[in-house]
Amino acid sequence: MSDTPWRVGDLLHGVEVGPIAHGGHWVARHDGRVIFVRHALEGEIVDVRVTGLARRHAFGDAVTITRPSADRVPEPCPVATVCGGCDFQHVRVPHQRELKRQVVAEQVRRLAGVEWEGQVEAVHPDDARWRTRMRYHRDENTTPSEWGLRQSRSHDIVALPEQGCLIAAAPLARVPANAPEGPAVMGALEGAEAVWVAPGDPRLIEVSAAHRRWSVRADGFWQVHPQAADTLVEAVLSGLHPRPGETALDLYCGVGLFAGALVDADVSVTGIEGSTTAVAQARRNVAGARFLAGDVARVLGPRDGRCRQGSPVPGRTDLVVLDPPRAGAGAAVMAQVMARAPRAVAYVACDPAALARDLATAAQGGYRVVSLRAFDLFPQTHHVECVAIVMPE
Repeated sequence: MSDTPWRVGDLLHGVEVGPIAHGGHWVARHDGRVIFVRHALEGEIVDVRVTGLARRHAFGDAVTITRPSADRVPEPCPVATVCGGCDFQHVRVPHQRELKRQVVAEQVRRLAGVEWEGQVEAVHPDDARWRTRMRYHRDENTTPSEWGLRQSRSHDIVALPEQGCLIAAAPLARVPANAPEGPAVMGALEGAEAVWVAPGDPRLIEVSAAHRRWSVRADGFWQVHPQAADTLVEAVLSGLHPRPGETALDLYCGVGLFAGALVDADVSVTGIEGSTTAVAQARRNVAGARFLAGDVARVLGPRDGRCRQGSPVPGRTDLVVLDPPRAGAGAAVMAQVMARAPRAVAYVACDPAALARDLATAAQGGYRVVSLRAFDLFPQTHHVECVAIVMPE
């Protein structure tokens, strides 16, 4: 039960919007209660439609802007306020990066005690046509030729406007008539051409990054911004400064992106990944590394880092790369990493809150942040990618 007197669907008039919060909301207070508002900007006066209730706060969407911010722009997409794909289309692109900077700085300060004064780095393209992978949906309420995207925080489908999706690469902006049958379809860019598959289709495509060719599933994970792989590899290598003959762990290694870059720097790499399919691709992509399939925490072993007899994972390592899912690596994995006494760790994160929590754990293990970079690899959305480098005190 919520402590607020509001109900979902209520319209709140004259709400003054406060600072941005993690997750693409702005914090506002109305009638003495907190409401997290989407599609707003700090300093605006807006009318808010309540969309959700929690015990101590509510969620809502700004539906009428009475006093707009100077950083507000017209959304170029007519479904921007309902589609879950882009929640920052109403913000000037340079200010989008400033907002992401504020979120990263606040999260690492509050959760990890790290004072960060960096900037979110622009990566071209920084406004539209940047997604190289798309997933479209349809259901019993849509015609066979009508595809759409999920509504924000819902399973409902928002039909694509006539112009298609503006953040998708041009060949992926609309679903072709000869797309696979079914309730969902995946589009992936291979070179300049779109490949369309049903989810679960094992088809492989070839992509180029980090001076290599990579074989990846068309429906699998690969960085969606065309410059993301190269950008993140550069940030990891420049932070770690790998030396020939060193050893490294690549945790949550996917299809082997960072392992390949480290192998090319004459480092001996062991990669660990939960997806057996991704591990099979990694073994083909990076023949010079060793890859293990399984839950990262379990494969690493005890929290103290002691190597079990016969374990294929080294008990000590020089370098570690972590690229965990949005929830982060967690305390157990971070403890296992620190116990191996690496001279440097690169943590790649798509969620600044999860990153900050894991950096706090690293600090408890005697490791400090020596570098933190943030990249705008998800333009028109609240998402931001970070690379943190930690080393022993």
